[in-house]
Amino acid sequence: MAPHGGLHDRGHVQARARRQPPAGFGGLHGRAQLPWRRADAGYRGERLVPLTSALSPPLSPLLTPLLTAPQRHAFVLLPGFSLLALAGATETLAQANGSLGHKAYDTLLLSLDALPVAAACGTRVAVAGAVPLAPLLQAVFVVSDLPLPDTQRDGHATLLHPWLRERAAAGVWMGGVGTGAAVLAQAGLLAGHRATLNYTLVPQLAQNHPDVVFSSNLYEIDRQRLSCASGHASQDLMLAWLGRQHGPQLVQTLLVQCGLERLRAMDERQRAPVAARIGASNAKLAEAVALMEANLGEPLPTDDIARLVGVSRRQLERLFKQHLDELPSRYYAELRLSRAQRLLQQTSQSILQVALACGFTSGSHFSNAYRARFGRTPRDERSQRALQWRSERNTASAALPAQETAREP
Repeated sequence: MAPHGGLHDRGHVQARARRQPPAGFGGLHGRAQLPWRRADAGYRGERLVPLTSALSPPLSPLLTPLLTAPQRHAFVLLPGFSLLALAGATETLAQANGSLGHKAYDTLLLSLDALPVAAACGTRVAVAGAVPLAPLLQAVFVVSDLPLPDTQRDGHATLLHPWLRERAAAGVWMGGVGTGAAVLAQAGLLAGHRATLNYTLVPQLAQNHPDVVFSSNLYEIDRQRLSCASGHASQDLMLAWLGRQHGPQLVQTLLVQCGLERLRAMDERQRAPVAARIGASNAKLAEAVALMEANLGEPLPTDDIARLVGVSRRQLERLFKQHLDELPSRYYAELRLSRAQRLLQQTSQSILQVALACGFTSGSHFSNAYRARFGRTPRDERSQRALQWRSERNTASAALPAQETAREP
């Protein structure tokens, strides 16, 4: 597996050299490029110059295995970023290279000043260089976390925002991981788009940027703008994005390699702790909901749940009705059916396997309950998802000839 901090594949030197500007352009305003020479010593002096609209014609951002040169994705690390979120994104791309049988994606770590960046856990991560001297890119992801990036405090307005705007104008995909979507919004790159970040920040960002549709979903893919919450959501985002380019078979292969049961849906909400969703003062209710969520495959009777949390059945029903406006049994059934819908949409399990995994003892019982809840049968749900996969795949394939033409000199 190629390291993420630099580029070491010599096989594409010649292909990349054809895309370099004339030899007379030595760097941004004549500045030395030592950070890049050190990071990419394997290229034996290959010249790397800053991207500007004048020097770098826009490349196709479409990801496709038919391209011979790997697509180069940069991850701009801001202090306090989540190491887990970064690893989820970069490792998924690395696994995709192995599954596709060729190096389709290069990952490049950047910082604002070419110095190592400290993650939230304290680990300092080395980078390949600074953003002003970045090579040609097809995608840029800003990786940050709490506290919320501040334009004035962090100095992004003078360096990072102009660079991001230049890349976006050149047709580069823009992504935000953790609170990275806040940086994109501050740079004016999310107007008219959907985006997401840590759910606790959504109200504040929605107020500050009314032209952006912020959600509490795990991730969002809206045209050439991608965003996700922190933690494992970055892996879901990358899997969904790769699936749009290469089809569902690659996603299923990567799920197995990553040890994941399923790809979580884009419209799936970020999961706040049970106590945060219900209220810390309702400890018994939070404990009951946690028991339900931990036993979806083998549902517990309401009496058993009440006994395990230390209340009577009547008291438990009163708590659910007062705070969730549902009886415990109805709330439990909703949890199981919601999980069944996700499994039908995102896994290749048979309908019967899904039914059993969600605590239904027969296919007919499952089908009737599913139709009553969602207005369609499990078979209809599975067929609708298959059609969606094919539509996304055909759209990407149809766009390929036009994108390839745009790359020709």
